Amino acid sequence: MPQKLIDFGIILILLLGIALFREPRRARLGNLAAAFAMACGVVVIVARHSVSPISLLLVFAAVGTAAGWYLAVRVNMVGIPAMVALQNGMGGMASLLVSFVELTRQAGAASLPVAQAAALLGILTGAATFTGSMVAGGRLARLFSERPRILPQHNMVLAVFGALSLLLMARALLTDNPSTMPVTAAALAVTAGGLGIVFAIRVGGADMPVLISFLNAGTGLAAAFCGISIGNWLLIACGAMVGVSGMILTRVMCRAMNRSLMNVFAGIRPSVAVPEAEVVAGTKAAATSPARVETPAPAEPVAALETADPFSRAIEAARSAQSVIIVPGYGMALADAQEATVQLAERLAIMGKSVLFAIHPVAGRMPGHMHVLLAEAEVDYGMIRELKDVNPQFAQTDLALIVGACDVVNPAAIESKGTPISGMPILLAHEARTVIVCNLDDRPGYSGVENPLYRQPHAILLLGDAKETLDRLLREFG
Repeated sequence: MPQKLIDFGIILILLLGIALFREPRRARLGNLAAAFAMACGVVVIVARHSVSPISLLLVFAAVGTAAGWYLAVRVNMVGIPAMVALQNGMGGMASLLVSFVELTRQAGAASLPVAQAAALLGILTGAATFTGSMVAGGRLARLFSERPRILPQHNMVLAVFGALSLLLMARALLTDNPSTMPVTAAALAVTAGGLGIVFAIRVGGADMPVLISFLNAGTGLAAAFCGISIGNWLLIACGAMVGVSGMILTRVMCRAMNRSLMNVFAGIRPSVAVPEAEVVAGTKAAATSPARVETPAPAEPVAALETADPFSRAIEAARSAQSVIIVPGYGMALADAQEATVQLAERLAIMGKSVLFAIHPVAGRMPGHMHVLLAEAEVDYGMIRELKDVNPQFAQTDLALIVGACDVVNPAAIESKGTPISGMPILLAHEARTVIVCNLDDRPGYSGVENPLYRQPHAILLLGDAKETLDRLLREFG
């Protein structure tokens, strides 16, 4: 009973840490609470189980701690998504190794079928999430293209790997020969690893936040299965919480793009437009009145605007605006422009303007990426608004300032059918009276869909490095 009370106390601390994540100002404290709970869990597990030799365990723990610390202090905000994918993969590998050792150790012994099945599931999910996370991490670290890669008969290849994994699990459960268990378990790990690779290579670009959250859920499930195999209630509870929270986050990411898991992971896209009733509030209104984007401007005003200096126009628009909404995107991270963006927002606020940040749920390359970037720049959290809250305000806004965002502000998502972003709720930046775009160039985003916003007469394109552009704007307002 005392052991279960200790486990329950650790779980409560972990839940407290997770609850603190709901508010940006308390998120850091929540992270420390969760880390403390994990440290307590490690101490409890080591204390309960005989580990020999303990010196070897301490050496490996020291090496792992040093490696983690080294990576964490060196990574920048652009590299955070890749590091998260790497850490997630290491969690899957840990579950794989523990499940493998436990399964082969139990071979021939009087072990429960439930424990054996859990160990096999731990190997399956651990191997798949490890290789899938490595693919995701490689893409996020730009070791290879972020574009999705579709194999010939991709779904069939995926089904073959899945069927082989199930056959190997059945063989392991039904065999009476303990000597074959290590070979079967190793074959399952290899097959599941292939399953993870084939599964992950098809997802890329703007779908990466969905993949990351889904793989995170898989790692949590692997840990829970591992906990069942070794009979550790603490590991079961923590793994289950990670798995469930990851699946909830995955669903949130899918809803943010108005797509299903099948759309994202199986490459199945709707053949017709998504019903208006399912479009997020604000986007629906824009979908019913797309004339503003499609209607070309009169010839004379366009010619006049083309002869004006874009930067001078941007300065004038910013000075005269009373309300400003800033839309950050992945390009802000690439340019390391988050501090300049926040400084400009603060400067505009000091000038008496109403300033807000509009955050799209899938902006960036992992869930919450924009929030992390802005938090690093010490943004005033009172300025941050989510999509559903800020979209109705764009039509009454004098200026929308886009920093490194494309797909999440692309009106084609609500006007065109059959594109990768059709039906995806967007931030309605094009409804603002003036739009300033601080992007590297005017090429399409990861979806490959041209952005008609760039061609609108009320859009001012300040193309080039976003940090340099924002620094120049700051100097003008200095």
